[in-house]
Amino acid sequence: MTRRFWLALTIIILWTGPAWPAAIDAQAINDAEWRDKKPQQQTLSPVIVKLQVLLDRAHFSPGEIDGKPGENVDKAVAAYAAAQGATAGGGMNAELWQRLIATFKDLVIVEHKISEADVKGPFAEKLPSKMEDMKDLPALSYTGPKEKIAEQFHMSQELLAALNPGQSFDKLGDTIMVANVSREPLPAKAARIEIDKTHQTLKIFDKSNTLVAVYPVTAGSTEKPAPLGILKVTSVAKNPTYRYNPEYAFKGVKSQEAFTIRPGPNNPVGLVWVGLNREGYGIHGTPDPSKISKSESHGCIRLTNWDALQLASAVAKGVVVEFTGDETARRAARADARPAKSRHRRR
Repeated sequence: MTRRFWLALTIIILWTGPAWPAAIDAQAINDAEWRDKKPQQQTLSPVIVKLQVLLDRAHFSPGEIDGKPGENVDKAVAAYAAAQGATAGGGMNAELWQRLIATFKDLVIVEHKISEADVKGPFAEKLPSKMEDMKDLPALSYTGPKEKIAEQFHMSQELLAALNPGQSFDKLGDTIMVANVSREPLPAKAARIEIDKTHQTLKIFDKSNTLVAVYPVTAGSTEKPAPLGILKVTSVAKNPTYRYNPEYAFKGVKSQEAFTIRPGPNNPVGLVWVGLNREGYGIHGTPDPSKISKSESHGCIRLTNWDALQLASAVAKGVVVEFTGDETARRAARADARPAKSRHRRR
């Protein structure tokens, strides 16, 4: 091979290699204002980051703060608008934006000094994809400081990296930029929980039937639906173990014997298990926050770990959980929402 060939090959590899995550400026996010023009899909947007942080702080969770438009942001905006007695048929607007930014005057992106707790392990270098292979691990830990810090501030790892170009997130004392989310408990205890399987949302109401919080969820599937009707909370456990029963017959799990998976944020039920009075069903966290409302579950109700922890702080044994809607309607609505070209390709 000639020297010219190898030089050309090297250039091709460098050109087509993994792309660095796009950078996004903290000041641009803090200064962002809504202009009644929805940002393009799948691009990091300063105004969407700000919107997501503000909604998160107001207890109308957008799920993972990733800086991108999407279904979970739209659901949070619609819920916030309804709570304000407004309408959001067209999504966020200037009037609703002014109401939202009035709820929090501080910066939405702030400095954070990497602490000993942030970098302290143990961490799991690689997590198995199959549930059976998880049973032998001592813990289902974070994969590293980056994942741990991202989850601490309700962010996607992509957005965290974009806010901090070149940062490895493992150096004690380094200053990084993060979302200014609240870790305070909800302002009132839950008296009733409502889970809408069609719209994939969970709402908490207090004893005066006032809406306390709204979260996006993954609730059931057409193959394994979530329950219908009214159930009650029977238990609340943080950092739970997960016990697989072969009677569940989960797709992809071949074990014919029960097994237990040890606790950790990457446990199949995440950091929280809220048990219901129906065998095998509960409300829980997830190791995959980016998939909330975008995937299906085995009948249980999944939230991000941080939303599940906030929920757990507000519920107790005996709280009523009402299920409405159905997964079939959900799937039909998602199919109708896809662009016509995409629907044509799937046929």
